Amino acid sequence: MLYSNHGLVKTVKFSNPTYIGDPLNAVKIYNEMEADELMFLDIDASSKNKPIDFNLIHEIANEAFMPVCYGGGIKTLEEIERVINIGIEKVCISSAATQNLDLINNAAARFGSQSIVVCLDILKRNENNFVVCTMNGKKQLNTDIFTLIENIQEAGAGEIVINDINREGSCLGFDIPMLQQLRRKIKIPLIATGGAGNLQHIKEAVLQAHVDAVAAGSLFVYFGRIKGILINYPKREKIKSLFKDEILHRI
Repeated sequence: MLYSNHGLVKTVKFSNPTYIGDPLNAVKIYNEMEADELMFLDIDASSKNKPIDFNLIHEIANEAFMPVCYGGGIKTLEEIERVINIGIEKVCISSAATQNLDLINNAAARFGSQSIVVCLDILKRNENNFVVCTMNGKKQLNTDIFTLIENIQEAGAGEIVINDINREGSCLGFDIPMLQQLRRKIKIPLIATGGAGNLQHIKEAVLQAHVDAVAAGSLFVYFGRIKGILINYPKREKIKSLFKDEILHRI
């Protein structure tokens, strides 16, 4: 869930935000649909240098029945501690992770690697050229992504989220070749996001790129060809059926 200007939004390639609705109402709906986990990202906090809205985080933590990962504006160990003490299970670090590996190291040591998620916003220029971006994709870094990934892992991050800027909001499916390249370097759990338009896309990412999990936005907030706003989530039986043949093949 992307949060901007006091509401949930959905973007395309990090641009043109469309208002989706009230965040607490969305959490209530996902509770009823038994969503596995929610990632709540305040996309204004870092790019507009806004203070973290701890009151909103507290409301979300109280409302959600599932694990929640919060990201947005996290820069210090004290902020991470405050978010976790509110009741949030995971904290997502993005911009700060590219500038301060000590933050990851100290956070992992204090709260455990399982609580520390690093999100990398990736812009793919060509088959072998990936650029790490910050500030909602506006700032491109002169950083080798594979070196950065290695450093993030060594610092103690528990998960890495790869957010594909080119595919974000497109519903065209995941960039499998890119994920396959990154998977070879990422030894900790890898979550892919950016491109999911149907459940088959999720299956492809898991079975072909071997990601550990998939996060989706458009797939769970739009419905139908005209993309009417309708928060939705597949039943657990439907998700399990995606991988039924693969599970039987391995037995």
